[in-house]
Amino acid sequence: MCGRFSLGVPADEIQALHGYNVHIGEWVGRADFVPRHNIAPRSQAPVIRRADADGPSSSSGQPTSSSPARLMLQTMKWGLVPHFHKHEDSSLKTINARSEALVSSNTGIWASIKGRKRCAVVCEGYYEWLKKGKERLPYFTRHKDGRLMLLAGLWDCAVLEGRGEPLWTFTIVTREGERAMRWLHDRQPVILADSAALHTWLDTAPRTWSPALTSLCQPPEHPDLLSYAVRKEVGQIGTESPTFVHPIEDRKDSIRAIFAATRHKRTLSPETAIETATKKKKLAPDVDDSKATSSSTHPSPLKSPVKRSLRKSKPSTDSSAKITAFFHKQ
Repeated sequence: MCGRFSLGVPADEIQALHGYNVHIGEWVGRADFVPRHNIAPRSQAPVIRRADADGPSSSSGQPTSSSPARLMLQTMKWGLVPHFHKHEDSSLKTINARSEALVSSNTGIWASIKGRKRCAVVCEGYYEWLKKGKERLPYFTRHKDGRLMLLAGLWDCAVLEGRGEPLWTFTIVTREGERAMRWLHDRQPVILADSAALHTWLDTAPRTWSPALTSLCQPPEHPDLLSYAVRKEVGQIGTESPTFVHPIEDRKDSIRAIFAATRHKRTLSPETAIETATKKKKLAPDVDDSKATSSSTHPSPLKSPVKRSLRKSKPSTDSSAKITAFFHKQ
């Protein structure tokens, strides 16, 4: 499955879509999307679709846009709400659509849209959680060359009761995990790896499902994918940080970083060690060695206040003799 992804790059970079040799026209709802690295279900995110695909119809019964084969971006809500629904049902499990259901069935929730309402979900990469005992460890998967990733999707538009504006929503199509990725999860999103795959998926002119689409849902292995462990904080919906897409080993407080710093200290060359010691000595406060030696070798005698007080309290001999002579005279 695919339950979380990242798209934290600037809007202009998203619309340019470098590496796919395609031109994206307008972006409907651009102001509704905020780039972020922790996009969860029921969030707003941009998808690519054909501008002449079905949408809310005008009074003539024709789609509002008539330019053929023109691609556009549109911000939609993640979690598909079928067009025949009159209320948004939060219990619908429609963040993902299994490709097996699209290929083998002409009934069900996807049957009426799989031939004419396909889209590509734009992201930097997606998160998946590895089950390790009782723990669930997050991993991020992206293209090795760093280009944006396109995931196959479906979209729909519903006019709900009590809501003035139509609700545009999407789902991400998933497939059985390829062999190289099954250590992480047994399923993964369908990835549109190049412009040819993108155009095939977005070609909704025939308005039917085709063998070419089935092939895209069962593609060969993707050797250019890279997966690595990331911070556990990404599992908390609502948290946000650009470090979520960075390998956990790159963190300064990671175990790997601590051991690397320790190894660096142990492998200092003699010359570097001497240079470091010299710098530390220069930073230390100046001390007069002669005074320090003198004071430590010949310590000054201490005057005891107790002895002083005893000397003062001792009566003198002359005073005692005078007192004795006075009493004898009496």
